Amino acid sequence: MTITQLKYVIAIAKTGSFREAASKLYVSQPAISSTIRELEEELGIQLFERTNKGVWVTERGNEFLMYAKEAVGQFELIEDRFIDRDKDKKHFSVSMQHYVFAVHAFVNAIEHFDKSKYVYSVHETKTEEVLNNVKNMKSEVGVISFSKSNEKVMKKLLRDFHLKFVEVMVRDTYVYVWKEHPLANREEVSLRDLKEYPCVLFDQNSESEFYLAEEAFGDYDFDKVIKSTDRATSAELISTLNGYSIGIGNLIESKVMNSGFLAIKLKEDDPLTIGYIIRDNHKVSDIGEKYIEELLKYKQ
Repeated sequence: MTITQLKYVIAIAKTGSFREAASKLYVSQPAISSTIRELEEELGIQLFERTNKGVWVTERGNEFLMYAKEAVGQFELIEDRFIDRDKDKKHFSVSMQHYVFAVHAFVNAIEHFDKSKYVYSVHETKTEEVLNNVKNMKSEVGVISFSKSNEKVMKKLLRDFHLKFVEVMVRDTYVYVWKEHPLANREEVSLRDLKEYPCVLFDQNSESEFYLAEEAFGDYDFDKVIKSTDRATSAELISTLNGYSIGIGNLIESKVMNSGFLAIKLKEDDPLTIGYIIRDNHKVSDIGEKYIEELLKYKQ
């Protein structure tokens, strides 16, 4: 078994096609097909179901795919740090849910270090990926949150992934609306008031979406929901459709809040606990320590 074979498996699963995977990897389709057959024979399992309509990952294939992604991720980290031409540069990576204050902390942290050579990464992404990135050391630090509705599940995942969570703040619940929204003049609104308007949520794209929601009220049955994976798209949907999103108020949000968006206190409350995660027993790097220091400046 080789890293190349694992990369082929991941590419085929992602594209759902041997032909498209071969094209993206710049190899011939017969070569990639032959490589996968050899791997399946070596493993003694079928990874893909081939049909006229496409390629499907089998049940055993899905299990293998999970480990393949982890192995390839670790290999790429080794390449990045010790083999590639960037090995003499300073490295740091952080993964986060959609919190602007975590980006500000990152910017403030890197300002304290040598600016001549570095490779820094910021992954603003879904909850599951934040957890996996820190677990697999793709990111040294992660920023996540949980509410009452998913606290138990999140804490179990943290234990299972051998991750340490440190609380930074607990924030009350607000809704964000465009300045011309019919409820924009309210000092406080309820979920009942918002019933006729669409709620814009970040799409976790996971079977466990309810448990991994980064907004409060993850278990609430909203009548109208629009899911988005992009902050700018979410803002456009809210402003053009009289929608709203659920957040944590003006204090630590983006400057965009001053250019047309308003934060209104929600009558119902489901406070969000926000903090950072690192691997258990991990010795944090100097830049990681500085980033955590910057995060803790927001501590209440």
